[in-house]
Amino acid sequence: MRSARILGVCLAAAVVPAMAQKWEFGGGAGGGFYTSRDVTSPGGSASAKIASNVAASVWLDNNGASKWGGELRLDYQMGDLQLNSAGSSATFGARSYAAHYDVVWHAAPAGSKIRPFVAAGAGIKVYQGTGTEVVFQPLSDIALLTKAQDLTPLVSGGAGINFQISPRVQLRAEVHDYLTPFPKKVITPAEGAKAGGWLQDFVPMIGISFTSSPGR
Repeated sequence: MRSARILGVCLAAAVVPAMAQKWEFGGGAGGGFYTSRDVTSPGGSASAKIASNVAASVWLDNNGASKWGGELRLDYQMGDLQLNSAGSSATFGARSYAAHYDVVWHAAPAGSKIRPFVAAGAGIKVYQGTGTEVVFQPLSDIALLTKAQDLTPLVSGGAGINFQISPRVQLRAEVHDYLTPFPKKVITPAEGAKAGGWLQDFVPMIGISFTSSPGR
């Protein structure tokens, strides 16, 4: 009997905090804007980047009564691989997928009509070349754009505002900055060439989300 009471207390201790959480599921769309990096070789250099294009995300938030919360996020982004040097250029179809978890801090308490937030976290990103390979690619003496996959670590940071438009529905406007190491498997430096550093991907987005209980 005593062990049953102890088990009941333990279950209550686990269930009550879970019931106090508010779950939010949402999605959004926007655009991705990458910075460029230089690939250098003995024969010259080229600017390598990923073209601006459509980006989309879905997320699942776990928000308690405090200003702190967490967000699991999946991202998809289109954008061709590009090389440019002295009037010559090469382009190759590509896309990317990412998964990351962010810690979120809200500047206003739960239930506020306008709730600014900042987020920071980490995860992984997969760059995937999808273009058609050809016998000769311009600037191949500097780097080669390939039909390959590159799994990289990802660091994320962002800020935005949630607008309460009904008891269970929020409109979200946000911008994120995603950083990954240079994806050398899809933008492969030629023999003797060098590339490195981090790519930055700025993603502004508008989204809508739904909570498991009224208010935030």
